[in-house]
Amino acid sequence: MLVAQIQFRQAGKRYYFNPLSFNVADGTKVVVETIRGVELGKVVGKLVEVDELSLQNEIKPILRIATENDISEHEYNKSLEHEVLQKTKELARRNSLDMKLLAAEYTLDRDRLVVYFESEGRVDFRQLVKDLSESYRTRIELRQVGSRDGAKFIGGIGPCGLITCCTTFIGEFDNVSIKMAKNQNLSLNPQKISGNCGKLLCCIKFENSVYEELRENMPDVGQKVKTKDGHATVISINILRQTLKLAYEDGSFGQIPLKELLEDARSK
Repeated sequence: MLVAQIQFRQAGKRYYFNPLSFNVADGTKVVVETIRGVELGKVVGKLVEVDELSLQNEIKPILRIATENDISEHEYNKSLEHEVLQKTKELARRNSLDMKLLAAEYTLDRDRLVVYFESEGRVDFRQLVKDLSESYRTRIELRQVGSRDGAKFIGGIGPCGLITCCTTFIGEFDNVSIKMAKNQNLSLNPQKISGNCGKLLCCIKFENSVYEELRENMPDVGQKVKTKDGHATVISINILRQTLKLAYEDGSFGQIPLKELLEDARSK
């Protein structure tokens, strides 16, 4: 079946919805019903074909193309969120709750207010929910998120000097492992390979396939190889430049491109 991919915030997760007979294209704003309530989202890309048997949940339909009134209501809701967040912070302090409040969102019809927070432990926020419910007269949902999602809400600059990947294009977080960092010959100093969230940098994951491909034909450090100048031991490799630093048996050192290794010496 053909489905539309809908996003509810910049670089957010994409969800499938049935477009029915609506003529939707990339960027079309639509109104849909989610588990939180009625929300306004944006179509991302073209319609895609998915196998219904592979879907774990029922695909809900798009309710309508967003009207001018829907868009105005959405903008009005966004204008309320800063004040809601400040009020929630004040109430959390009053209740002595150890939580880092990140964002607040209304559903389109303001039938529900969702407040996101980060905390290292479990937080008893029942009194805070009562206080918020009395203040805003709507259903309140407090949602605890992990450190990666917390960093995504706040945004910032990564160690590369660019805006963090999670706030610009990463919709869902994949597992990142130390093995992936080793594939890039990165220093395993946590301060150098961790992002603002304290977890391993997301870029290590999406760069990994390139490094694995480039690394495939390179020898390991310490491996004996054969070159046109004689036998040598690999003392370091540069994966991106595809070069090797070698220590020759006669005591000299040198650097050569990978392509100059003799073929019979490349097998590990």
